[in-house]
Formats: sequence, structure tokens, C-alpha cells
Amino acid sequence: MTDPTDLTRRSILTLGSAGAVGGALALAGCAADAPSETTSPATTPSPTVTDEPTTEPPSAAPVGEDIVALADVPVGGSIDATINGEPALIAQPTAGQVVAFSAICTHQQCVVAAAGAEFDCPCHGSKYDATTGDVINGPALEPLSAIPVAVSGDRIVATS
Repeated sequence: MTDPTDLTRRSILTLGSAGAVGGALALAGCAADAPSETTSPATTPSPTVTDEPTTEPPSAAPVGEDIVALADVPVGGSIDATINGEPALIAQPTAGQVVAFSAICTHQQCVVAAAGAEFDCPCHGSKYDATTGDVINGPALEPLSAIPVAVSGDRIVATS
């Protein structure tokens, strides 16, 4: 006779002479070793997906601290502003495109002023490009720090 620990479902089914009770017990013993296809292992439930609308449409512009109206910044020009309580500069290189930079000069930390297509430091004459914040003329050697901004409707907002 076959060793009972070596029994497979196939061999139990072929051993019909062992009786219905013995076969059922053997099948129950085999089931513990091999999970059936109708049961699933314990897993963490997956998140539920609903068709409910979100509170904000995905195409909405980022909304943060309101800084100034887009119309207040001339296309191709710049203005002085305050972002998060700090002096800043905002430029609109092309219609609807806005950029912002810290107004603190990288030379000796004087407050830089908006001057059209550039930013000027009144202390030592450094000039920065209003589109990129890069140094045009020193003594400053490092560009102004960029501040993330976006257009939300007709307003310019900080995004960080």
C-alpha cells in the first residue's frame, strides 16, 4: 500500500476502495497543504475606486498665496512684490508667462528693484535678467533665487 503522507488528490480519487469517509478525510488533509482555487490568501484590501467628483477639477491652476493681478505686471516688464513676507520681483516675459525671484542681491544682500526687462541693485550696480534671474552685470556672481509662481485665473499666486 502507498505511504499516506505521499498521497495526492489524484491517488486518493483512484483509491475509491478506501471508502467515502476515508477519502474525504484524506482530501481534507491534502487541502491544508495546497490552497484551493476558491479561497484567497489574506491580503490588504485594495482602495475603493468611486465615480464621485473631486472637489477641484484636475485642470484647475495651482492656488497658493495671492500675490498680484496678472494685469499689474507689464508684458516684457517687471514689478516689485512681496511673497511670503519677503521682498520679491515678478516679471511677465510673454503674455501669461510669469516668473518670480527673491529681491535679495546675491552680492551683499541689498534689496534689488524691478526695472523693466531687468532687475537693478541700487547698492553696487549689479543687474539681473528679469526673465531668468541671471547676472547681466556684477559685482554679483550668482543669479537671484527663483520663487515658484503660477497664474490662477487673472491672479498670480505663489505655488510653494
